[in-house]
Amino acid sequence: MTLTILKKAPRRAGKKRSFAPGTGILATFVANGDAVQIPVWVRDLASFRRWAHSDEFPEKGRICFLDGEIWVDMSMEQFFTHNQVKSEFSTVINLLVKTERLGRFFPDGMLCTNVDANLSCEPDAGFFSYESLASKRIRLVEGKQGGFVELEGTPDMVLEVVSAGSVTKDLETLHDLYWKAGIPEYWLVDVRGEEVVFEIYRHGTKGFTAGRKNDGWIKSSVFGKSFRLVRRQDPIGNPEFILEVK
Repeated sequence: MTLTILKKAPRRAGKKRSFAPGTGILATFVANGDAVQIPVWVRDLASFRRWAHSDEFPEKGRICFLDGEIWVDMSMEQFFTHNQVKSEFSTVINLLVKTERLGRFFPDGMLCTNVDANLSCEPDAGFFSYESLASKRIRLVEGKQGGFVELEGTPDMVLEVVSAGSVTKDLETLHDLYWKAGIPEYWLVDVRGEEVVFEIYRHGTKGFTAGRKNDGWIKSSVFGKSFRLVRRQDPIGNPEFILEVK
């Protein structure tokens, strides 16, 4: 038996919530005209991971397990304020990581799980050092058909770019769960408004604390460099974003 979540355009913007019959797990999703079937046997993190590794797991959309809550986002990505921002961070950070041979940068689409935080999700991007991999602070999980399809443990850094459907998830839920997972730095970006918001949250004893800014520059302890995100117009008047490093 499965729970079918139909994503027809809601009357009001935002998330819609429903309980999977017999599970007590809250299914949260963003409507966009598609459907997702969540098996009723998905009751906890372990069963969610089994589902994620199975052939029945949807290939489309982003599905997360957030401390007992299943969050499903089937919405399309906004080009300027989400897709292009992720692309800029991926280009700059990946080049830095490879040039200085720091470890591995991973773009979106990689399932990351932390058992202590009861969390399994796909960040917009992330990074783990060779030291973290060697010490087994993080490990690569092999899939049924070969290759590695999941990261388990604690990456050194994760990035989330806020979209209309992910505000609560990124600003509140993941802010708490990433801290519980022991992640040293949580990078948060929101460029939907007039102001460019770029924060590097550092792991503290009681939660994340925002790094100090100096003319927009923020120091990353993970990379040992400072970063600044600026917005400008391209030659035909559309917004583009530049991640500066020093």
